[in-house]
Amino acid sequence: MSRSVLLPQHACNSHLHIIDPSFPNDGKAAAQKGTIEEYKKLSDELGLERAVFVQAKPFGTDNSCLVDAIRKFGSDKARGIAVVTDQASDKELESLHEAGVRGLRFSVWNPANAVVSFDMCKPLSERTKDMGWNMQLHMSAAQLAEHASIIESLDCKVVIDHMGRLNPELGIKDPAFPFICRMIDKGNTWVKLSGPYLNTLTGKPWDDACRVAQAFAAYAPERMLWGNDFPHVTEKVKPDEWDLLETIDRWFANDRAKELALVKNPEEVYGF
Repeated sequence: MSRSVLLPQHACNSHLHIIDPSFPNDGKAAAQKGTIEEYKKLSDELGLERAVFVQAKPFGTDNSCLVDAIRKFGSDKARGIAVVTDQASDKELESLHEAGVRGLRFSVWNPANAVVSFDMCKPLSERTKDMGWNMQLHMSAAQLAEHASIIESLDCKVVIDHMGRLNPELGIKDPAFPFICRMIDKGNTWVKLSGPYLNTLTGKPWDDACRVAQAFAAYAPERMLWGNDFPHVTEKVKPDEWDLLETIDRWFANDRAKELALVKNPEEVYGF
């Protein structure tokens, strides 16, 4: 392809899923497939040297596909975000850490298919904070507001998924926007700028979602992360990968902001 985006060295895709149906799953992996082999080819094409793999829902709390992806991509270039319940043993958590896992995801945006419950977040954060793990929250803006006191009490790294899933009708006027900014100001919270197609009413090129991303990036470039959300399991028509990569140039105002979001901030959060 002739299209290109000028990326800094060691650029990190901080949010994607590897979904290999050869691993035990809930029967939905085949329809959502995106293997490590497919992603390695894409990452080479796009110039995304590092990756943060996020446990995918078809695998529940079996993180074997995730661990396999980290190993195959390269343990020096990849990290993982796992999903476990509060029944996970210390040995399991230590094993995941050795495999490259650096956080846990609580995807409760849709309660109907949630693998874990948010009430497990604080106890697990206490058990993993000494390892430097982050708690990654995929919650609606309303859920963030509902659980604000617990989220504010977390004594660990906190990562807000997909721009906080603000109400697209409200954008930065959503009450969750100032709440997330307050969390950022505390110094332990980062925001993943990803999934514009999850945060839009206007559709591609996602101008409404882009305004939210630009507002977050302008507020605290030192607290932003970027991801392309491969393999885009929510989308029946898959977005063009280059269109997603080009959001980097749309969302970040200058080279310093890009360097922070793609290199320095992932290093701080995930320990590259």
